[in-house]
Amino acid sequence: MLGRDLELECFYLSIPVSNPYVDYEEFYRLSDAEFERLMNDASAARTFADCCRRHEMDGRLILLPGESRGVPRWPQR
Repeated sequence: MLGRDLELECFYLSIPVSNPYVDYEEFYRLSDAEFERLMNDASAARTFADCCRRHEMDGRLILLPGESRGVPRWPQR
């Protein structure tokens, strides 16, 4: 999901993840330009989300995960 955090005043992409205890979302910070591009290009948004699922974008995490980090819940395609 793409969105804007009003408190942090930043754009993000979120992906659903699960651990043994809870399902939750991981939020990855986007620049304004990235947000616009991903909003207008579904293929680019999927590619970016796939990189997040592979933990290639962890430097952009808005909230760091705890010790029991979840695993991606891959969307049905």
